[in-house]
Amino acid sequence: MTSTQVVEPLMVEEVAHDVVAEALVLIDRALSQMVKRELVSSSEVSDLLLDVRNLLTSSRA
Repeated sequence: MTSTQVVEPLMVEEVAHDVVAEALVLIDRALSQMVKRELVSSSEVSDLLLDVRNLLTSSRA
């Protein structure tokens, strides 16, 4: 998309909604796996947070 193109507000809202929904699926999946374990490494938690951050920031691009 070039800087001269106009983005419809509704379209941006739909993309944001999709990204948030995808992030929630990722969180739910990871949490269900982590609950089954007694110990979760900090690197696994970091990976999950980075994945969620990437999903959320991808809606800005």
